[in-house]
Amino acid sequence: MKVLEDFTAAFSSFAWGLPLLILLVGGGLYLLIRSQFLPFRYLGHAINVLRGKYDNPDDAGEISHFKALTIALSSTIGMGNIAVVALGISVGGPGAMFWMWVSAIVGMSTKYFTSTLAILYRGKDSNGDIQGGPMYFITEGLGKNWKFLAILFSVFGMLGALPVVNVNQLKQAINDIILRPNGVEVSFGSNLIIAIVLVIVTSFVILGGIQRISRWASKMVPVMVVLYFVLVLVILGVYVEEVPKYLSLIVTDAFAADYFPKDKPFLGGVLGALILHGIKRGAFSNEAGLGTAPMAHGAAKTGEPVREGLVAMLGPVIDTLIVCTLTALAILVTGVWQTTTDNGVSLTASAFEQALPYGQYLLMICVFFFSVSSLFSYSYYGTKCLSFLIGADKKHYYNYFYILSIIVAATTPFKAMINFIDGVFAFMAFPTMIATILLAPKVLKESKRYFASLKKSKNR
Repeated sequence: MKVLEDFTAAFSSFAWGLPLLILLVGGGLYLLIRSQFLPFRYLGHAINVLRGKYDNPDDAGEISHFKALTIALSSTIGMGNIAVVALGISVGGPGAMFWMWVSAIVGMSTKYFTSTLAILYRGKDSNGDIQGGPMYFITEGLGKNWKFLAILFSVFGMLGALPVVNVNQLKQAINDIILRPNGVEVSFGSNLIIAIVLVIVTSFVILGGIQRISRWASKMVPVMVVLYFVLVLVILGVYVEEVPKYLSLIVTDAFAADYFPKDKPFLGGVLGALILHGIKRGAFSNEAGLGTAPMAHGAAKTGEPVREGLVAMLGPVIDTLIVCTLTALAILVTGVWQTTTDNGVSLTASAFEQALPYGQYLLMICVFFFSVSSLFSYSYYGTKCLSFLIGADKKHYYNYFYILSIIVAATTPFKAMINFIDGVFAFMAFPTMIATILLAPKVLKESKRYFASLKKSKNR
């Protein structure tokens, strides 16, 4: 296990260097400026699209705008909001949350562009079915000479879609919240039992394909977001006098980096390391620029690419600016980030336990639904990547590999899993962002056409 941890740590460190930081943040800022801050100017219209005001059942695609967003959110609103935020604060301090906010704001523009492209350049799989995602907008938009980027994305997309962090943290939550406090010995055998139960639940849903996945996600995601939202608001109500103090500390520490380890400099200093750490945790949370969300949004029923881009850009708002901020404040105001050595989901559980009666058990309910919903959507991403590589008739083989990974994740250390996924996500981001920046003029042209026609229809 020590060898595995060292290898994955080296892999993550190699992948997350200055080039990727420039591509994700610099590329996102470039898209935001080129679009003249378009995502922020049409939030109201995006919400109307999400509500189904412009739905047409005759449009190409498989699922509604709402179901596409809930599939995308079911992968991002998961352990990234509970465990990874806790990891960000325990390692980097309160300032890490600020750089997660930056990641989300820039990510709104990135998701707008990538998901617009997912509809604008939909392709067909080997069965002749319409598909969307980075692998298709690379080959359809840039041409066959760029297919190597599509292959690179698909290979790492299959690995990035593995549910190893979600499963690992769900197992840790069950062990720390339910089993150990009740005197149950945690062992390889108990972890294996947890894995088998998850395999059974996951298999029932994912083997039913996109329609069954979308039905479950559209039911689970809104409920779990509301439940978690209410619980954290109660915690913040209990510690209401601490909230302004820690909101201020998030901003000031983002530039002071007082709580980040001094032995891990980047770009010449500790502040650079904190920025990288926050952006990395933000990327894990909202997945903007990685290419996962365009695979879900590419399946939406719509004839207007811009509409799906507008819906997709709501993802980082809900995921990072709202849900992650709530988690961060719960951890900070309760003080557990300084009084315990817990990490990941256990740190968040400590905050809930301290603030609420039976709080850890209420969090356990949220953790379970967050994790299980993520398991459903990630399997869809992986099958799409395999379908692109070897054919749609063989994509179901990925599900068996996916199910096996659940067992591996439940019996492997958290640090190894998070480093592995960090590294893989980096190699998904390179082809996605390169293609998106190259195709940005096409999105801007389509946006100009769409909003001109929208304005014209309003003036009639």
